[in-house]
Amino acid sequence: MEAALTQIRDQQQQTWDKFSPGWKKWDTWTMNFMRPMGQEIIDALQIKETDHVLDVATGTGEPGLSIARLAPRGHVTGFDLSEGMLAVAREKAAQQALPNYEAVAGDVCALPFADQSFDAISCRMGFMFFPDMLLAAQEMYRVLKPGGRLATCVWSAPPHNPWIGTMMGTMGAHLTLPTPAPGATGMFRCAQPGMLAGLLTQAGFQTISEKEVQGTVTFDGPEGYWQNMMEVAAPVVTAMSQATDDTRAAIKSALFTKLEPLAVDGKISLPFGSLVLVAEKR
Repeated sequence: MEAALTQIRDQQQQTWDKFSPGWKKWDTWTMNFMRPMGQEIIDALQIKETDHVLDVATGTGEPGLSIARLAPRGHVTGFDLSEGMLAVAREKAAQQALPNYEAVAGDVCALPFADQSFDAISCRMGFMFFPDMLLAAQEMYRVLKPGGRLATCVWSAPPHNPWIGTMMGTMGAHLTLPTPAPGATGMFRCAQPGMLAGLLTQAGFQTISEKEVQGTVTFDGPEGYWQNMMEVAAPVVTAMSQATDDTRAAIKSALFTKLEPLAVDGKISLPFGSLVLVAEKR
């Protein structure tokens, strides 16, 4: 991988390690949020109890830990760039008594596994952060057995994701947010329908399907939303790092003005949208 992409990878690693404590704190909330996409992935993979499965971008362990419960005579390898995230995954695997789950750190663009090692591959919310998405897909194809399946998901278009767009839009009214370079890593890099499907086709995958999964995610009122964004959402924290105290206060005030009318019984629910793709290796 060329030097510029290696630098992006290293920056990603530092970012996820930095945010791993926040992800641990919010893990129950995050896993509930991500469960619909994780369940779509699990259902698509049709896990057998003897399967060997690779869960790429496993983060704090899902959907790999859930898959491990479905493959008690198989094995699940949770793979991620961040050791900080993987420490949480290992802790959860021990708490759940899942000896068939292991967490391995490394670069998805250079998977440390032999050809045709896995019966299935899951990858929840990972592709948009890979420095070289095509190389990552080719590596997944290489380590997947013939007849195996890859199931992955990414965020769909920003208008379908007010759960993060509400915060970003409010910040944008008070801060000068940089315009991402074409192809830069980021949440909505794969949002264009058909974009990731085309990339998987280039990597050699066949029988590719794509569907949108939508829902709502709930926060404990405006203050709960604010705290979540400040502790878990990397692009928000990065942007807010340039704000003065006065600007930060103005953003919070404007945000609460938007959110307070949406509160029902102290809770706020905001929509999300994702794309779930399933592909086969013939």
